Amino acid sequence: MTTLAFVALACGLIIGLGAVGACIGIGVMGGRYLEGAARQPELAERLQVKMFLLAGLIDANFLIGVGIAMMFAFANPFV
Repeated sequence: MTTLAFVALACGLIIGLGAVGACIGIGVMGGRYLEGAARQPELAERLQVKMFLLAGLIDANFLIGVGIAMMFAFANPFV
């Protein structure tokens, strides 16, 4: 395999595993939010703010991975 093929494989792994991790993280966090809001309904608003803040941070982590993969795809330092 050529270097370009390995870079393409690495880009696919970065984006794919990042997406899977972000989806699992947001799913687990959403489930925990629903459990917490069901146990203490008076804290639902504060928990919701924190949940959306964390969802944005998790999604930002995935988008940083996409940016790095695009850098390797279009401005490949290995070629």
